[in-house]
Amino acid sequence: MRKASCLIAVFLLCFAALAQPDAVAPEHEKRYYSLLDELRCLVCQNQTIAESDADLAKDLRAEVRKMLQAGATDSEITEFMVSRYGDFVLYRPPVKPRTWLLWFGPLIFLVIALMVLSRLLRKQKKAGSTALTEDEQAKVDSILSRTEE
Repeated sequence: MRKASCLIAVFLLCFAALAQPDAVAPEHEKRYYSLLDELRCLVCQNQTIAESDADLAKDLRAEVRKMLQAGATDSEITEFMVSRYGDFVLYRPPVKPRTWLLWFGPLIFLVIALMVLSRLLRKQKKAGSTALTEDEQAKVDSILSRTEE
C-alpha cells in the first residue's frame, strides 16, 4: 500500500510540474504579459502568443521570459523578435513601405471591387431591356403555341 501511495505521489508531482504557469519574477510580470499581447503567434490564426497553445507560442513565451530575466528592455525584445520573424510577429506592425500592402491592401481591394461593380451596373443599365419587334413577338407566340399543343 505504501509503495502504491508513493507511486501516486510521484505521478502527481510530475504532472504538477507540467501544469505550472509561466514563472515570471513579480517585477517583470506586467511587462511580460503586455509583451505577450503585442506578439502574434505565427502558426495560429489571429492569436497572440499569450492566447495560443501552439508549440511555437510556448517557445516564444519562454524566450520573452528568458530575455526579461536577462534584463532586456521591451524594445530590445520586440526588435529581437522582428529581426528573427519579421514584422508579421507584431500584432500591430508599423506603417512603413514594407508593410503598406498589409495595411492598405484591404482598402485597395475594396476600391477595385467597387469600381468593377459600378462598371458592371453601368453596362447593365446601358444595355437595358429592349422590347421585341412585332415579328419577334409573333415568332415567340408561335413557338409557345406549338409547345402547348
